[in-house]
Amino acid sequence: MAVAAKTKIVRKRLTREESRALTREKILASAYDVMAREGYEGASIDRIAEEAGFSKGAFYSNFSSKEEVFLELLETHSVQDVDEIAKILEKLEDPREMIDAISKWSVMRASDSSWGMLALDLFRRAKHDATFGDRHAHLFRKQWTGLGEILLKLFPKGAAPADPETLGGIVFELTYGAASSFTDGPSVGDLVRLALMSMYDAYGKAADGKRA
Repeated sequence: MAVAAKTKIVRKRLTREESRALTREKILASAYDVMAREGYEGASIDRIAEEAGFSKGAFYSNFSSKEEVFLELLETHSVQDVDEIAKILEKLEDPREMIDAISKWSVMRASDSSWGMLALDLFRRAKHDATFGDRHAHLFRKQWTGLGEILLKLFPKGAAPADPETLGGIVFELTYGAASSFTDGPSVGDLVRLALMSMYDAYGKAADGKRA
């Protein structure tokens, strides 16, 4: 009886750059998990490193401080938001359908209040510690502008009521900062839909559907 040959599995060894990128990814994921449970102030570097499966030294080999790891976490998440919305809207052309889709997305995103709380706690601590700088001040500029560029499609060319950064900022501020996430009243989606529909009705319908 023939004996089946054993197949030797050869695992490719990670390069130093790949290994470092994987370590950073695990630390970022751990930082979010710990922060979601303990809050920003309670999320210690020791706990973040331990739950990621690394030493404290490995943490400091990749990040200079707890503040830096959470800044990067917010930066990464903010870009992902724009990518998500762009994918949701890629097959939609009707402005009202686009507004409805964005409103539904905002409800889904607002159900996880940890992102908004993280930003507030991080900024509050940075102000207190006098570490607030350009990186903090411009943290959401790319996110707001990215969504705003998408929202320009709701309006005729040159007829949008505000610049892209402001348009995107309205949606994201309502999504992440609205008290309606915690109270029994109009939902985040209701607020986003009203804001966008009001702007569309005032500025988007005036050119007989001729949009950019």
